[in-house]
Amino acid sequence: MEKMPHIEHYTGVGSRKTPGNIMKLMIKIAKKMAMNNIILRSGGADGADSAFEAGCNDMKGPKEIYLANQCTIKAMAIAKQFHHAWNACSEYARKLHGRNAFQVLGVNLNMPSRLLICWTPDGCEYHETRSRKTGGTGTAISIAEHYKVPIYNLFNKKQQDFWLDWINK
Repeated sequence: MEKMPHIEHYTGVGSRKTPGNIMKLMIKIAKKMAMNNIILRSGGADGADSAFEAGCNDMKGPKEIYLANQCTIKAMAIAKQFHHAWNACSEYARKLHGRNAFQVLGVNLNMPSRLLICWTPDGCEYHETRSRKTGGTGTAISIAEHYKVPIYNLFNKKQQDFWLDWINK
């Protein structure tokens, strides 16, 4: 991404095991997004989600935090399309995956975020490269790719450098 497009919503998600240095970067990204009145969409989980939300909260920025208990049948139907072992998931796991649809598409499932920023331990940025290591964030990545939402995984040094540069502008 050469320059930041005009955005209203972004999705900030990732692993519960995101490293501390990446979580600090996520907090900085979220602060700057909040200063620009860009709405965070996330899921309230430990790790990456909490880092994005903390940065947003520091600036009293706008946010949409989606929890599993808010999941709808329609959101789960979207998530099911992208999960290879849906039938093996518990009802709660299905709701967790379903909330990923909200994180990418918004509460009405019709307004895709302009970009998705995440961290996964395998650096996944495409549905085809998902692995067990990608974890639940993989569902958000797959949904984002399907809806043509650019994906930026902070596991990748190039993405870290881009976002550090953007923060410092």
